[in-house]
Amino acid sequence: MQLKQALTDAVSRLTGENVPSPRLNAELLLRFTLDCDRAYLFAHPERELTADELTGYDAALAERARGVPAQYITGHQEFWGMDLIVTPAVLIPRPETEHVIETVLQLADKTNDNLRVVDVGTGSGCIALALAKEFPSAEIHATDISPDALEIARTNAARLQLDKRIQFHQTDLLLGLQPQFDFVVSNPPYVGECEADQVQLEVRKFEPRTAVFAGATGLEVIERLIPQAHVVLDPGGWLVMEISGTITDQTKNLLRDWSDVELIADLQSIPRVVRARKSRC
Repeated sequence: MQLKQALTDAVSRLTGENVPSPRLNAELLLRFTLDCDRAYLFAHPERELTADELTGYDAALAERARGVPAQYITGHQEFWGMDLIVTPAVLIPRPETEHVIETVLQLADKTNDNLRVVDVGTGSGCIALALAKEFPSAEIHATDISPDALEIARTNAARLQLDKRIQFHQTDLLLGLQPQFDFVVSNPPYVGECEADQVQLEVRKFEPRTAVFAGATGLEVIERLIPQAHVVLDPGGWLVMEISGTITDQTKNLLRDWSDVELIADLQSIPRVVRARKSRC
């Protein structure tokens, strides 16, 4: 079968299975199968696929048709210009989380050679790695309660040659870490079990539940993280968290004793990040 026909058939198949963006998914999985770039697909429509390639492509399409995210099939996701390995052990990094990095860049003093940052619930390591990339002299720490997630984060750090820059800790949030951080950053679980029916089916079925759902209300992890962050931050230090638009009022209430609390919206004008400063006195 020629490449063009295989792609056309794949688009029809994914469309029939109600997979979002069927053309994009069909192209991505064919590129993964052939280990090529997008330009190659359009430059060689007459290229005959081998039997092994067709078998591999069919298997990838079958996985996507049953809801498995494309990132878990290919094992990769781009974030902040970095190619990251992802597995079902970690949440798939999303563009919205880049607002966390942007917020830190706005707040941080790049001339501070002693900047200390901790990423809580690092997962794939995406936030810690982006900050290590942006602040080459900073001391970066990253925590996760999951040993499997930390293995992926360490692998990504090694692939990007940033493993010497980040100290990884297996712990629950910030337990056991010593004070004197300038930034605590996090994309914590913030979805409530009561909202489960509003979450995409593929997220509910395939992404790590403990990285998505915080508990009954969605506030359970944030309620523990905020006081722990207050303990480890230096006076004047910042807490920067990704949150959901459904818990903004409750989150602001939990930060009532902090200074300079501000909500930052994403490109769809949905509150996505909250920043708050520990009082200097």
